[in-house]
Order: sequence, then C-alpha cells, then structure tokens
Amino acid sequence: MIETPSPNFGDRRNGETVSMLVIHYTGMRSAAESLARLCDPAAEVSAHYLITEAGDVHQLVSEEKRAWHAGLSQWGGERDVNSRSIGIELQNLGHEFGYQPFPTAQIDSLINLAKGILDRHNIPASGIVGHSDIAPDRKLDPGELFPWPALAEADIGVFPKAGIDTQEHLDSLLTRIGYDPMAENRISAFQRRFRPDRIDGQPDMACQRLAAAYLADLS
Repeated sequence: MIETPSPNFGDRRNGETVSMLVIHYTGMRSAAESLARLCDPAAEVSAHYLITEAGDVHQLVSEEKRAWHAGLSQWGGERDVNSRSIGIELQNLGHEFGYQPFPTAQIDSLINLAKGILDRHNIPASGIVGHSDIAPDRKLDPGELFPWPALAEADIGVFPKAGIDTQEHLDSLLTRIGYDPMAENRISAFQRRFRPDRIDGQPDMACQRLAAAYLADLS
C-alpha cells in the first residue's frame, strides 16, 4: 500500500456508514496524471484508492472519510452515494483514449483490496457496483471489458451464470436492482455489466432473464 494523501475529502454526512463499493476507471493517460488530478484541490475529485496497471495500490483517502468519486449519481433511491461508499479507481485509458483490458496484476490487487474492504465494512453484494451503474447517463466505467465474473468467483458480489424465466418487466427488475428509474441509459449500463457482447440499450428477454437471475442470486 502506497500512501498518497489527497486533500479532496470530507466527513460522511448524516451519520452514513459504508454500504457500497464503487469501481471506476480513471480515463486518463497515465497513473501519474490520474494521481495528480485526484490530489489536486482545484479538481475537487478523489477516490479512496487508485490501482495502477502494474497492481500498485495507492490510498488517497481514509475509508472513514467521504471521498468525491461518485458525482451526480443514484443507487436504490439514495443520491448521496459518496457518503455511503468506498471508491476505487483503476488506471485505464478509458473509452476516450483507447480503452483496453484490465491487466491480471491490476485485477488481482483489486480483488485483494476489495476483500479487505468487505471484511471491514458491511457491504452487501447488491452494493458492489460500477460507476456506470450509479450514473448511467454520464459514465461508461469501468466498462464492458471489466471482469465482473472474476470478482464474483472471489466472493465479491454476484454474477449470474445463466438467466431465469420471469414474467416481471425489465423496467421493474432494473429498479429493484438499484438503477435510477429515470435514467435514459440504464438498460445500456446493465448490458455493459451483465451482457457486454450486446450493448444497444434495447430491452429484450435475455436482459430480463439475466436481471431476474441476478436478483435471485442476491436473495
């Protein structure tokens, strides 16, 4: 663990405790550039951790404090995601500069870090999300190349292996999962995470069955 303190944090509001883990990519050209921005007071953005492509883990903000990583977001009806969450940034060029797969060393470090966070905080599987889940109209990260199944195999969240039949409409299923019912791109965000081979924003039975299976796995 490399201590790289950022001044960009505050207290968690209204006595909120940690119940979410939000995974991001930096969308910047290098880890040095990302760290500089996350530690720049003028940028007014931060995260609790940044993991480089080589797997080095930088802690920027104490887990007890409110880092500024979620922005305008919502999950399960809660809008102050920063007060309820721990944010992890993964160094990656992102969709703007040349999105690439996440290296094994980086994901191994993420899994180790996330396991420690889950040991320290009462975070349910439903609270392990990507930035695009909580802000589907603004964000794409960590994106369709992020290996959510690998995290589930390490008992960090769940990932359905197959869909299940349901009569419940996809809109209702997505709202129950936590997606903002008013978000225009929430189907695309769901597809980016759970069905990355087809991201068209169109509802279909495959999405409906996967959403139902995910909810069943959470129960």
